[in-house]
Amino acid sequence: MSKAVPDSVTRLIEAFTRLPSVGPKTASRLAYFLLRAPDEVSETLAQAIAELKAKTMLCSICYNITEVDPCPICQDTERDGSMIAVVEEPLDVLALERTGSFKGRYHVLHGVISPREGIGPEQLKIRELIRRVQAGNVQELIIGTNPGMEGDATAMFIKSELGSAPVKLSRLARGLPTGADLEYADSVTIMRALQGRQAL
Repeated sequence: MSKAVPDSVTRLIEAFTRLPSVGPKTASRLAYFLLRAPDEVSETLAQAIAELKAKTMLCSICYNITEVDPCPICQDTERDGSMIAVVEEPLDVLALERTGSFKGRYHVLHGVISPREGIGPEQLKIRELIRRVQAGNVQELIIGTNPGMEGDATAMFIKSELGSAPVKLSRLARGLPTGADLEYADSVTIMRALQGRQAL
């Protein structure tokens, strides 16, 4: 970077660019915003980041991010432990929880199988999921991996690993989003919407 930019600012900009979806321009804007902002803004940010790393851990049951182990969802006796939604990331848990309609429990894989990126099943929490099923009490796994090659491959791998385990395996329905125009949907989305059609 230019000699007109102090090293400390350059290091902060480089640190911001390591974040997802943050390019050099956005990183520069964030760094210069923090320079102009009152001290408490940057102090609060630094403290929040430090606490995030110090206080959070993975739940030993579902592998969601938590501050207590097991996490509040796994501890909740009102939830149906026989039904587990298998998702890619902790953010997917938040998306399902926002609906208020899922009353089961979760299992977070922390990614999907992606040979292109060097991610195999052993890097994910699949073995732990199989152990949960083998321990009993699980009657249904709802596979909530994202639609696409990697998500589908991960779902198929889980299915093959389960073998003849007496558990119902289902997949989140895919198709047209509410409010979408049929003419703008791609052929794969329309095909899946047709396959997942329901009786009126």
